[in-house]
Amino acid sequence: MTMGNYYPRHAELPLLDALRDSPVALIHGPRQSGKTTLAHMVCDPLGFDYVSLDEDAVRNAAQSDPAGFVANLSTPVILDEIQRVPGIFPALKLHVDRERRPGRVVLTGSTNVMRAPGLLDSLAGRMEVIRLHPLAQSEIERISPSFLDDLFAGNFDGRWMMPGTDDIAERVISGGFPPSLMRPTFRARANWYFDYVDALVQRDLLDLSNIRYPDALPRLLSAAAAQTASLFNSTNLGSRLSISRPTVDEYVRILEAGFLIERLPPWSSNRLSRVVKTPKLHMTDTGLCCALLGIDSHHTLSRDRTLFGHLLETFVYQELRRQSVAHDRRLSFYHYRDRKGSEVDIVIERGTLEVAGVEVKASMTVDTSDFRGLRKLSEDAGDRFTCGVVLYGGERVLSFEDRLYALPTRILWDSVRPEQSIDLAEVDESSLWACEMQSSPQCRGATALQSAFKHFDGRRVLWICDNCYISETRSWVTRDTPNLLEAVRLAKAIRAGG
Repeated sequence: MTMGNYYPRHAELPLLDALRDSPVALIHGPRQSGKTTLAHMVCDPLGFDYVSLDEDAVRNAAQSDPAGFVANLSTPVILDEIQRVPGIFPALKLHVDRERRPGRVVLTGSTNVMRAPGLLDSLAGRMEVIRLHPLAQSEIERISPSFLDDLFAGNFDGRWMMPGTDDIAERVISGGFPPSLMRPTFRARANWYFDYVDALVQRDLLDLSNIRYPDALPRLLSAAAAQTASLFNSTNLGSRLSISRPTVDEYVRILEAGFLIERLPPWSSNRLSRVVKTPKLHMTDTGLCCALLGIDSHHTLSRDRTLFGHLLETFVYQELRRQSVAHDRRLSFYHYRDRKGSEVDIVIERGTLEVAGVEVKASMTVDTSDFRGLRKLSEDAGDRFTCGVVLYGGERVLSFEDRLYALPTRILWDSVRPEQSIDLAEVDESSLWACEMQSSPQCRGATALQSAFKHFDGRRVLWICDNCYISETRSWVTRDTPNLLEAVRLAKAIRAGG
């Protein structure tokens, strides 16, 4: 895949870090989320070989003689779709232990191979895991997101949004799977999603368990789509399909292993007994969810605001999960609901000492009552509470109380931070040559320009060094600038009237 149609991923730097630190790196996530592309983009310049276990002959050889297969591998190597041969893990352990150095093997898996028998025992202490999601909106827009940093800093004062015409409903419907985004119409996208589910069931999910009713899996997935962002209730799911609750529970675990659905656990502190202990159900991608529900346009969503609210909540949750891959500290996600009905859609913990809350509203306005759940979360979290935000459909950044803000939803991928202004005249062009020479999409030679902006010629320009792109107003434009060095020179010329 060429750089022109490759979306730089938040997982690139975590993968590079894993290659520096551990013998084995595992990239796992749903099929068609970009795992193989990511592995090639990061590892090919480092001289990695590539072996796909999706190929019948290769898979048969690995299954019949795992030790011999692994012994004959040329390392460093990418082993693609490792879930097809779960018996290979003990052989990989022996292979790695013979030469314990970092960056030897990159594995990719389209089901949660962490659940495979013996994997944790086989590769414990030898492997780092990188979760790859479908594309985040921030990846599609080619920006380095700052929302999570700002959330835990507990201060959105001074933030503002450029006027925009974002159709968030269209983003919700489109989702984040790269092959789906390449299709121009809802019908084409929906057909891709239906084929995707069928292929996933036949190729991967049937290998996970002895499934008595394989036809029930797609129907269960559709039933889950109708309940996304709702409290998980296996009895309700089973009643729609006429299958028993134990079978529903088993099949839900299989769909989770295939990265198709997630259960978001409830948040509580040790002293709380009044919170609801039931997890929330979320689809892994709203594009898939909308296809299963037959939602083909924002007009369809506008007729059912309740449904749109649920889909928007899942959309925001998944965007934050996808952005968290790039965060420098591990984040844990929950929801909050007490027995009196106070709730917060998304609770995020950073370590054990910081808690933040995100409430999602589909409306264009917000008032003080929308912060009821965040106030309760603040009381329960005590000194650990850093910030609470209500994301809504308006344009203004509003402060309601101490550490409580109302923010436009699109601030997740379209925020501007004035305090990071720089003067282009002070940019040392010689320091930017690393950007031109860097083969990775991550532009480490110009991190000082990341998310910075400068006024010139009456226009606002946003610099994002990750991709050497330049933006006027809010639309991303390449401006025929293949690297950041040329972009800086172009901006200086425009400012000087040249």
